[in-house]
Amino acid sequence: MLRPRSATCRRAFIFFLPLLSPMMQAAMPARLEALIQESCIECHDKDTAKGSLDLTALPFDLSNRAVSERWVRIHDRVESGEMPPKAADLPKEQRAEMVQCLDQDLYATDHREVMNQGRGFLRRLNRDEYEQNLRDVLQLPDLDIRDILPEDRQGHRFNKTSEMLDMSRVQLAAYLDAAEAALRAAMVTEPAPPPVLKRRIVGTDLFPGTGTFGNRESMFFARNNKYIQWERKDEKEVIKAGAKDESIEMALFRAASWPYIGNPKGFVAPHSGKYKVRFSARAVLQQPGFTYIPARQPVPMTFRTRKPAGADIINEVRAEGGVIDIQPEQKVHETTLNMRQGEAFEYSLLGLPMPLAQNPNGSGPTYRYPPFPEGGQPGVAVQWIEVEGPLPPDQWPPASHRVLFDELGIDVKPNKERERDEASRLLRRFIQTASRQPVPEEAVGMFLTLIHQRLEKGSPFREAMLTGYKAFLASSDFIYLREPKTKDDHFAIASRLSHFLTNSRPDAALQDLAAKQRLRDPQILRQETQRIIASTGFDRFVKNFTDYWLNLRQIRRDDPDIRLFPEYRFDEYLVDSMERETRTFFTAMILENLPASVLVSADFVYANDRLAKHYELPPLSGSALRKVTLPKGSPWGGLLTQASILKVSANGSGTSPVVRGAWVMERLIGKPPPPPPPSVPAVEPDIRGAKTIRDLLALHTTSKSCAGCHARFDPVGLALENFDVLGGWRTRYRGSEEGDRITGIDRAGHDFSYTLAAPVDAAGKLLDGRTFKDVHDLKAILAADSRQLARNLLHQFTVYSTGTPVRYSDRPEIEAMLDTCAPDGFRVRDLLLALVQSRIFLGQP
Repeated sequence: MLRPRSATCRRAFIFFLPLLSPMMQAAMPARLEALIQESCIECHDKDTAKGSLDLTALPFDLSNRAVSERWVRIHDRVESGEMPPKAADLPKEQRAEMVQCLDQDLYATDHREVMNQGRGFLRRLNRDEYEQNLRDVLQLPDLDIRDILPEDRQGHRFNKTSEMLDMSRVQLAAYLDAAEAALRAAMVTEPAPPPVLKRRIVGTDLFPGTGTFGNRESMFFARNNKYIQWERKDEKEVIKAGAKDESIEMALFRAASWPYIGNPKGFVAPHSGKYKVRFSARAVLQQPGFTYIPARQPVPMTFRTRKPAGADIINEVRAEGGVIDIQPEQKVHETTLNMRQGEAFEYSLLGLPMPLAQNPNGSGPTYRYPPFPEGGQPGVAVQWIEVEGPLPPDQWPPASHRVLFDELGIDVKPNKERERDEASRLLRRFIQTASRQPVPEEAVGMFLTLIHQRLEKGSPFREAMLTGYKAFLASSDFIYLREPKTKDDHFAIASRLSHFLTNSRPDAALQDLAAKQRLRDPQILRQETQRIIASTGFDRFVKNFTDYWLNLRQIRRDDPDIRLFPEYRFDEYLVDSMERETRTFFTAMILENLPASVLVSADFVYANDRLAKHYELPPLSGSALRKVTLPKGSPWGGLLTQASILKVSANGSGTSPVVRGAWVMERLIGKPPPPPPPSVPAVEPDIRGAKTIRDLLALHTTSKSCAGCHARFDPVGLALENFDVLGGWRTRYRGSEEGDRITGIDRAGHDFSYTLAAPVDAAGKLLDGRTFKDVHDLKAILAADSRQLARNLLHQFTVYSTGTPVRYSDRPEIEAMLDTCAPDGFRVRDLLLALVQSRIFLGQP
């Protein structure tokens, strides 16, 4: 954006105009005051104050952040033509002049502050970054200390915003506790690693009992594809003998959900660590009479770890080992589980039903399965499992211990005469390993003094060293990221780049380039950025960025209302697939350098067997996501209509065009609506089906002030009304009372009854007057403004990477980046690379 400076805006300031406040008069250019008086004061004085804006009381002190932000909003609304809304109230030439006048002072004030103080503040590591830094420094990839630290506050949607990452005594104490927990996890005191347990589990030991919740339909032991009938009087002895019988299979036909299902009998992890699990299994179809035949499609499976407990005890459950497709042909699979001491692992089948538990008149529970699917109920038959672990490290003491104590071994007792020398050597070695930039000798001396004081008080050498290490890991040298400000500040650039794209510290190659002061070389910086994008650590960026930008961390919030959406009951496999799809899609946006328009429109999706059904595509086999070209006329394609996006922008009982429209405009389009007045209630869907959402909106927006604001985002939400709370397609709303009654039995054996009420009307009219009849039309309209989609992405990348949102004086550089990327269609990786090489990212040269 070029910024012409009008001569009229450089006139001397005046000090009195009857309608403007003295605070405002002190610094406002004369021509700007005149334009405001002519075109704005009538609607924005103290008596009228439309939109709660009284220009007679608003000072022009642009050095005040809150005041400046209000004038920026005024500038943007005048520039877009929204204020004043009638063109005649501010003719085109005067509008351009007002925009230029405001622009000059806003830019000059902000640019002066950036030059004097930098773009943003010193930024504290958030708890995710701190944990990952410790993992990398201590060579403990599975270190888990995140929850010791308080949850970080968010600003501009992210948990990386400098102004929100403050420090308190409570937080400092938590950082010290987290550092100590990490150091003690890194240090070992035993002369050898824990013994490796090897166990082969077969027969009746494959399950803790002869049945589970859901009775025989859920699980049974079988031989030759047929249920084994236990005689009750001989059951105990037969089951004991069956624990060694490799001709017995354990057949499982239900999903892992509440209440919990079974695990191999008697196995718990004796020590924390990684356990290798090999098992033989095949996918089957249960038939009437408790027999089974080979399945036609694979069945997805994973494992879950938790402390052994009864079904009525809730404790932490973690999915481990990845998703494995069990094929109809018997096959040996292998995976690795990260287990804590005392945990067990259980079978977790995905996408299968969970039976309805019934307790009539207080009697014992009975269970009801839904009717068998055509061809039979899918499940898996397991022949054997082998467990080995905890897997030993490549060397002992492990690498984590050597980070702390080098070659001193387990005992860590140097000669008394050598204690101080060894303490100094080890501390300096540790600081050199852990720091992201050179640490002043004065600071090193402070940490060394702590160690010496402990030694003088008789502390063991190991404990004294941990005191110094802990102090460093909780110091500003480790916890804070600096803003690059000088041409020699290459270490700050290295840390900014690595925390942007890997959520952690720079690796050795990046640190070496920082030490050689080569990171301001555009070619080298581009190569390093590309290298990091291709690394495994980039997955952390994808997860954390989408967790906050797209709110994927809340994807399991608001379970679907099972009265209205019984088909989604207990469908964790669908939700998991939705989440994986969006992360895969966003990864492809960068790795494949897709155009920014895919935010709203694309001719493909990433789908597996469950998503193919959800998106009404031809059937797919297996849980793996793959790129699928959409058939002509499909309403899906692009982030805008992905199931995960449609879920996090709805609640479980219904969809709201207000909520969805505002969500899309803020996060995907980059035109956030103003916050709603506190006295205005939310629009809630009528789950009876008596009133359409348009009826409710009409009642809600009778006020002109409400209607004007809602016109910014309601139409976008209305275009998405054909998608239900999980993104499934619908042509009619569902209700509980009004409409055509639909009944049946859901996937978990529950009776359901809902109504099909009024038809969905997805047509609308945007604020600028353009109309659309459905989501296809809306996609075309939004995709046509690729520059705005790209601009929004740059804004998101900027606040995430620098901790500071795009400032007013950053705008010309943002527009310059967009100009550079425009010829190729604003491709996403190009946008990211342009930002990394910009003044915004690198600081003042």
